[in-house]
Amino acid sequence: MSQPALESIRWFDDKTARQRLAQFDFLDVWSWGMKGVLSLVILTLLTALTGGALKTFWDIRLLVDHSPEVVLRQVIVNTLILLAIVEVFKTTVTYFREGRVKVTFIVDTILVVMLTEVISQWFKGGNWQSLATLCGMLLVLGIVRIMAVRWSPALRTGVKDTRHANLCEQGGAP
Repeated sequence: MSQPALESIRWFDDKTARQRLAQFDFLDVWSWGMKGVLSLVILTLLTALTGGALKTFWDIRLLVDHSPEVVLRQVIVNTLILLAIVEVFKTTVTYFREGRVKVTFIVDTILVVMLTEVISQWFKGGNWQSLATLCGMLLVLGIVRIMAVRWSPALRTGVKDTRHANLCEQGGAP
């Protein structure tokens, strides 16, 4: 038998296979797989964001045929949906970089989506019960957002949020 044929037999040898499997790090495979999936999610979100921005811009042409109130309502709702996509994008990128999700990003995303729903219901002339329910949920989410910032684990461990630090250094409000 030739030398390469013997090498391939050793590659699949029971002892060699066990050693390779023992050295195999499934966490690396998980990380690699998650990065691949998150890359696809980020690409999908960027595509959706670009398409949504183009559609919102294209909807402005409706000013010719429809009343400005109807068109501007549609543009406002579309813009709020785009902001929700931006928040989901921020959350995904943060998870991609840091391997964890910040509660504030999730709450921000939900707040933007809920605000979009409140404005949509308001524009549609929805009943006051559903508007009151949505506003109550917004209030609760706002309180959760304040609590997440106030009792953040980053404050206890001394880790600074770079956005907050950069704003303070530039003289902006925290």
